[in-house]
Amino acid sequence: MRKRRHGPACSPADAGPVDAGPVDAGPVDAGPVDAGPDAVRTGHVAGLLLAAGAGRRYGGPKALVAFRGQPLVLRSRAVLVTAGCAPVLVVVGARAEAVTELVRSGVVRNPAWPTGMGSSLRAGLAALEVTAASAAVVTLVDMPGVGVEAVRRVAAAARPDALAVAGYHDGRWAHPVLLGRAHWAGVAASATRDRGARDYLRQHRDLVRVVPCADVADAQDLDVPPKVRR
Repeated sequence: MRKRRHGPACSPADAGPVDAGPVDAGPVDAGPVDAGPDAVRTGHVAGLLLAAGAGRRYGGPKALVAFRGQPLVLRSRAVLVTAGCAPVLVVVGARAEAVTELVRSGVVRNPAWPTGMGSSLRAGLAALEVTAASAAVVTLVDMPGVGVEAVRRVAAAARPDALAVAGYHDGRWAHPVLLGRAHWAGVAASATRDRGARDYLRQHRDLVRVVPCADVADAQDLDVPPKVRR
């Protein structure tokens, strides 16, 4: 699981929601995702959205960034819900109160978020232990190019002993990532700083199923605002 920057060791940004404007993040679903009553739920594959970072380079937490008229945290959660994941948990950290006010339910607070994404992954997996989920699909809040179809494809590999990643061009592995329940303890033990599940997946690469997603998703993350990109 690759992530360059998430939850840096600094104080939470005080800035309010940042409007990203018409960001071009590849093939995303048109308009805000609707997670209404027609969303199909599998009941056995959980969704875990990591949304705790401070977004220092972005100017504020990316969970609060407006993307096509909707905060990224709500858009990303709706993708998991619409894809059929249940329950869907959102790990928050920087500006936790503001993000929690938007999400309202399924929130997991990570007080150790400044140490990096690894602590958020550990917090989310620990919260899922009390559920009946056999596997969890993990996504990041700053990847709006990952939509419903990519999540569904990866989730289709779900089993308690399964490991799966989305495959992109040039053999690149990225999100969504599926972690079977039998691997949660091992992933949590290896998740440190910003490394998430990457080390565990590499150590067990013979078990990892790579699910092609380049035709339906873009694994680009929102690193800096469009106005400062080159």
